[in-house]
Amino acid sequence: MKTRITELFGIKHPIVLSGMAFVSLPKLVAAVSNAGGLGIFNSVANSPDQLKGIIQEIKTLTDKPFAVNVTLIFPNGKENAEMALAEKAPIINFALGKGDWIIKQAHTYGGKVVSTVATERHAIRAAEQGADGIIVTGHEAAAHGGDVGGMVLLPQIASKVKIPIISAGGYCDGRGLAAALALGADAIAMGTRFVVTQECEVHPNIKQTAMKCQMEETIYSAGIDGLPGRWYANKRALEMANSKTSYMEALKAGWAMRKQVDTPVWKLLAGSLQKRGVQQLAQQAIGIDALGKILDEGDLENGVVPFGQVVGRIRDLPTCKELIERIVAEAEETIKGLQAKV
Repeated sequence: MKTRITELFGIKHPIVLSGMAFVSLPKLVAAVSNAGGLGIFNSVANSPDQLKGIIQEIKTLTDKPFAVNVTLIFPNGKENAEMALAEKAPIINFALGKGDWIIKQAHTYGGKVVSTVATERHAIRAAEQGADGIIVTGHEAAAHGGDVGGMVLLPQIASKVKIPIISAGGYCDGRGLAAALALGADAIAMGTRFVVTQECEVHPNIKQTAMKCQMEETIYSAGIDGLPGRWYANKRALEMANSKTSYMEALKAGWAMRKQVDTPVWKLLAGSLQKRGVQQLAQQAIGIDALGKILDEGDLENGVVPFGQVVGRIRDLPTCKELIERIVAEAEETIKGLQAKV
């Protein structure tokens, strides 16, 4: 199946691994790329030095294209983008910030740049800045999606920009891929579906929980990590969504984040005051800590994990290769079947 995205990135299938913090690790990134899709590594929890080693590791695991995600509003976002550029990452995916300088520098070595957006305004801005493509994240998606569902958001943005579009939020099978193509996308991105694959290195409890979960068992809230997003609606997530961070919790969380991303305290505070505020920064750190409890320890009582609404449709544990090939075959069959209905 050829689309503008497969041609742009030089990949076989129009299927992308969403860049998920702590989840889209080198093994999973490489597995998706080796299967003909595009793997994206999320660098939000890494220092620039750590990211350098990770990019080099991914290059040993695959000779296929892959991407590095940088979240510019978070600590070390700018520095991680600079490291990705220095290491000549084939594709850079930026979010929550102005990325025109990334686009300009990546193009000097032949790299491609994709911007993640959740609104029409940001999509148009990314196209004007020279992005090679955009990831459009709908309300159905896990973690930081927007307020508008993909069925409305995707065709609206497709009518406003000419660059290739990757649609994220609500995808797990070939019928979804066929629908996304019909609505104006050139590929789909999947996060929750790739969590439930054999190569994903999250705790087994997460995969087992996902395969039993219903579509209604998610919550959309800004109370988990300071940004509006969708999470598995367990007890801890519900508590965080309805509580406020105390001053002491903020200090503790900020110190933990400083150590994790190897950022000086003065820089962390300066960035928080300029961009988000100390309260939001503390929520981010607390959310990251709670996320780690589930992903590393499988602690479903005291941790949180992003699940998209599509989790209610996931019931098996394939390899990335099996999943991608199944989705493409089903999409092709769906498209053929539509011709018989019209």
